[in-house]
Amino acid sequence: MDWHPKPLDPADITVHRRGRGKPLVLLHCLGMDWHFWDVLDPLADQFELIAYSFPGHHDTRLPNGQYGEAELGEQLRALMEREGLAKAHIAGISMGGSLAQHFAGTYPAMVDRVILCDCTPRYNDEMRMNWPVRAALARKHGVASLIPMLEKVFFTQASLDENGPNVRHVKEKWATCDGEGYALGCEWLAMLDARAQAKCMTMPTLVLLGANEGQPFKDAARWMNDNIPGSAGIVEVPMAGHASVREQPEFVLQQFRRFLG
Repeated sequence: MDWHPKPLDPADITVHRRGRGKPLVLLHCLGMDWHFWDVLDPLADQFELIAYSFPGHHDTRLPNGQYGEAELGEQLRALMEREGLAKAHIAGISMGGSLAQHFAGTYPAMVDRVILCDCTPRYNDEMRMNWPVRAALARKHGVASLIPMLEKVFFTQASLDENGPNVRHVKEKWATCDGEGYALGCEWLAMLDARAQAKCMTMPTLVLLGANEGQPFKDAARWMNDNIPGSAGIVEVPMAGHASVREQPEFVLQQFRRFLG
C-alpha cells in the first residue's frame, strides 16, 4: 500500500459541545460519527461533552489525501486551542482510542485523564494486512457491504438478535458512511503505531473493553495495562463486543463517572 499522509485542516471540523463542567473530548470509531457518543449524554450533568466527526465521516468533509495518527493528533491539538480548551479528559473507542494514545503521549500537558475503549496502539500483522483489503471493498462496494462481517465483531449475538436501538444506530451509520472516508480510515489503521506514545502516558488511564472482544484486542488491553505508566487497570464490559459503549451504555456510564470523578 502506498502511504503519503498529508496535513489535515482544522477548519474542516465542526465541534459539538454540550453540558457543563470539566471538558471531556470524545473520539469515535471507524464508520461512525460524533453521534456515536449520544448514549453518554447523561454525563452532561457533570462534564462538558466535546465531540466531532473524523475526516470523511458525517459532517466532516473528505480530506485531500491519506492521513495518520500524527496528522489527526495535530488536528485535535489545533481544535482544542481553537475551542479554548487548555486541558481536558480524553476518551476514545477503537480508532478513537488509538488516536487518544498518540495524542496523550504527544501532548501530555493538554490531557487530564484518559479512557481507552476497545482499542490498540498497533494492530497485529494479520490485521494490518487486512486493512487495505477492507479499504478496497469499501471503495468498490460501499461500507454497507461490510455490515454482515462488522456486526459480528461489534456486538454479541444476543444484541444482534434483539436488534435494539443501539444496534440499529450503528448499522444505519455504516449504511450511510462514505466509502472513501471509511477507506482512508482503514489505511491509517494499517499504518498505526502509537506504542512509543502510549509508554509516555503518565496521566491516569483506564483501559475498558467488551468481555466478548476478540483475542487481539484482549492482548492489546494487557499490553496497554502493562506499558502505560498511568494505567489504572482493565475493566471488562459484560456481555459486550467491540461496540461496548453502545452495547452496554449504563455500565459504561458508571465506569466513566467512577474513573473521572
